Amino acid sequence: MITVKSLGGRAINVDVNGTTVSAFPKEADANAMISLLGAPEEEVTKGTVSWPGEYDIGGVSIRGIGHDEGQRVSYVIDDGKVRIAFISSPLHDWSGKNLELLGDVDILCIPADDVKIAQKLIDEVDPRVLVPLPTKDEATFVELLKTVGAQEKEIEAEYKLKGGLPAEGREVVILKPSK
Repeated sequence: MITVKSLGGRAINVDVNGTTVSAFPKEADANAMISLLGAPEEEVTKGTVSWPGEYDIGGVSIRGIGHDEGQRVSYVIDDGKVRIAFISSPLHDWSGKNLELLGDVDILCIPADDVKIAQKLIDEVDPRVLVPLPTKDEATFVELLKTVGAQEKEIEAEYKLKGGLPAEGREVVILKPSK
């Protein structure tokens, strides 16, 4: 089972079959088995990933995709059944090579920095589940929700994927930050 929770802003926590992954926390998350940081750090602590490359930790495959000559990193995690992408902020246009590295994504966690770039990336990736993250300001977040047809959607404490992914269309999940 996969459980997705918001930690506020672009920070998100995902439990993948018992392995806890924290993406873009302000600092390494002591409660997570794996912390994915948005910018490379010279000294990396155990369980922290901050560089582009491929990793396998706790039964979860991780691919770090570098942007801006390696100054920022986005991630894809894969448990063999579901691929979850965490896109770094600020958003920018993705090259064909980076989209290829991203691959087929089932759950896309995307910051609401720029509505046009977000929509373009959402269209290119075409995820089954979309998790927009409020990062810039309330107006930009609301505009992105309108663009993806989710302005009337209820805010949830967490999203649980128990069985399979939605067979058709796209499910948009709006998360309330957990304390």
